[in-house]
Amino acid sequence: MHEEDLTQVMRRVELFRGLSQAQLQRIANISAREVYGKGDTICTQGSPGDRMYIISHGQVEVVVRDRSGESYPVLYLGQGQVVGEMALIDQGVRSASVIGADDNTIVYSIPNEDFTQLCQTDTAIGYVMMRNLAQDLSFKLRHRDS
Repeated sequence: MHEEDLTQVMRRVELFRGLSQAQLQRIANISAREVYGKGDTICTQGSPGDRMYIISHGQVEVVVRDRSGESYPVLYLGQGQVVGEMALIDQGVRSASVIGADDNTIVYSIPNEDFTQLCQTDTAIGYVMMRNLAQDLSFKLRHRDS
């Protein structure tokens, strides 16, 4: 599975809602397929947020390390979900580690630099995705104390 099947996964991802098949294909073209086993580290808390990930197969565990150094799982994410999307906005450090929760976990990484270049050539992609991201953040902020 790569670009064609990846676009099918992307159709179910809220972040990509409103993009055309051609736009999804352009994003798929800059993605890289990565395979992880159970316990493999995908990205580490505190490292640069230089890419986001689309989960295509399996699950990942999001783990946070507190100030005392204790690590604890926050949530699990699976097929059709994304992690690290904040890297598209601020390129800050990772707020959590992401670890493969299953053998043969498949993710597609989208490097921030490539995504920025794509958005410069197709500004509609950047607009739609940033709008979707803003709506998601707005929802989370409004419902964080509910």
